[in-house]
Amino acid sequence: MNQPAIVDVSGNKETTTLNLGPTHPATHGVFQNVLEMDGERIVSGVSTIGYIHRAFEKIAEHRPFYQITPLTDRMNYCSSPINNFGWHMTVEKMLGIQMPKRVDYMRVIIMELARISDHLICNGILGVDTGAYSGFLYLMEQREHIYEIYEEICGARLTTNIGRIGGFERDFNDIAFAKIKKFIKDFPPVLREFETLFDRNRIFMDRTVGVAPVTPEVALSYSWTGPILRATGVDYDVRVAEPYSSYEEFDFDIPVGTTGDVYDRYILRNEEMWQSLRIIEQALAKVEKEPKGVFHANVPDFYLPPKEEVYNNMEALIYHFKIVMGEIETPKTELYHCVEGANGELGFYLINDGGRTPYRLHFRRPSFINYQMYAPMSRGMLLSDAIINMSSLNVIAGELDA
Repeated sequence: MNQPAIVDVSGNKETTTLNLGPTHPATHGVFQNVLEMDGERIVSGVSTIGYIHRAFEKIAEHRPFYQITPLTDRMNYCSSPINNFGWHMTVEKMLGIQMPKRVDYMRVIIMELARISDHLICNGILGVDTGAYSGFLYLMEQREHIYEIYEEICGARLTTNIGRIGGFERDFNDIAFAKIKKFIKDFPPVLREFETLFDRNRIFMDRTVGVAPVTPEVALSYSWTGPILRATGVDYDVRVAEPYSSYEEFDFDIPVGTTGDVYDRYILRNEEMWQSLRIIEQALAKVEKEPKGVFHANVPDFYLPPKEEVYNNMEALIYHFKIVMGEIETPKTELYHCVEGANGELGFYLINDGGRTPYRLHFRRPSFINYQMYAPMSRGMLLSDAIINMSSLNVIAGELDA
């Protein structure tokens, strides 16, 4: 899409160069599009990233496996638990750790809450970008309730660092389960009200229906995944295609769209929230059937023992020392593991040489993949439509530019 500016016969430039970003209100993050504008219409443009590049992959190659979790938090910080568990499952796959079913179900609960939280932000902000602020306020209250659940489980809210390689750092207490049950009871009426506000709203539909439609062929050629791919009609979901964390035991539908436009992406994310509620209800029922008190696998070589045991038990102290100092060998291997992130396929490509840190580690960040198409698909759009299109792609700057 990097085309020259339009000039007249005398050599004078007829288009205007506009920087869309890197200020956050314009671009939903610190990234930039240098646009050539013919009035309000985009003639061409170039996407620029790198403003917050933090070299997470290289930093991770100098950290022990269990200390990489906080780095994953800071990619898609709108649904950080999915990043955390995706990384833990990658290491567990490398080590051949078999997870207890109860841990799988607890992870599913948190990952689906995170998916809802992410979609709340995306669709709420889409409403703001089309001129409607009320829906956003309704939804942010619900996101707060999800953060309170995180806080009860791990003490953190946004960048959660939740869980550990091998399971959770602690069990869910009764208050956490009560808050989860209260959320799945209280959230549906709010989501219905939000849908009533927007689904058939004439102004919202005029701004979104038929805007930035994408065909399945084009989406696949750009390696799109997640809600924006499914909005085009492709029913690819990692939870079904390559099940992890016992997702194969759950009954849920994969919503798909037809036109792949902004409106389809909005409708699809709403429907995915309903499906996430279905999954959480099933997971709660499954957890209740499992033995209580099981919240991690029996892997003393890689799961840090509780501090009170370290202070009072020599064997626990030895394990703690060996894990922290990296004295336990790991397999020499090369593997890839992916999960269904809120924005698409979130993958971890790991090469390990047997040491205490990864030899090479690459994050497949869905926002980075999805955003590549933004400049080409914006050609010919009005600037106002290009903003709505970006909002519907849900580009998270931390995930785009890790």
